[in-house]
Amino acid sequence: MIWWPSEIPTLTYGLITLRPSTELDIDNIFQACQDPLIPAFTTVPSNYTIDHAIEFVRSDPFSFTERRELRFVIEHGNGGDQKFAGVVSLHTINIKNHRAEIGYWIEKSMRGKGIGTAAAMMISDYGFATLGFRRIDGLVDVDNEASQKVLMKAGFEREGILRNKVTREDGRQIDMALFATTHTAWKPLNP
Repeated sequence: MIWWPSEIPTLTYGLITLRPSTELDIDNIFQACQDPLIPAFTTVPSNYTIDHAIEFVRSDPFSFTERRELRFVIEHGNGGDQKFAGVVSLHTINIKNHRAEIGYWIEKSMRGKGIGTAAAMMISDYGFATLGFRRIDGLVDVDNEASQKVLMKAGFEREGILRNKVTREDGRQIDMALFATTHTAWKPLNP
């Protein structure tokens, strides 16, 4: 059975914090999504506006209450020196089948520092140990090698290729690599 929290928690592991988004994140999210790599490999629109960022943050309580998504802002650093690093979520939630999909993007200056891997491990650990999921999938554009490495380092295994899985803004139909981890294969984070 899936246990759903009454509010989005704050999770901390080392220098990484996952926390609920706030209105103060709107500008950081908007600025980060101006990087063309984020819309190239995610569902973020290529013409990302401040209104998109406002809607993104303000939709959190509704998607959470409806148990459709559990989304966190990623911060890196400690104390008062924490910097916005990106977003990670469990979405496409199927409570009956104890399954969710992980999604994430990392702000350009924070890439290559292990932040995405740590965030993926943290949200997966929370998904298995606290919420009761039994499987977490990750779908990654076959051309996004960096994101595939993030999932593999986080303990996910590549299961195959889903042909013509996603239609991009320009109409191209692309293949997605399917990664997954299960509660029986998961190695819990050390405190």
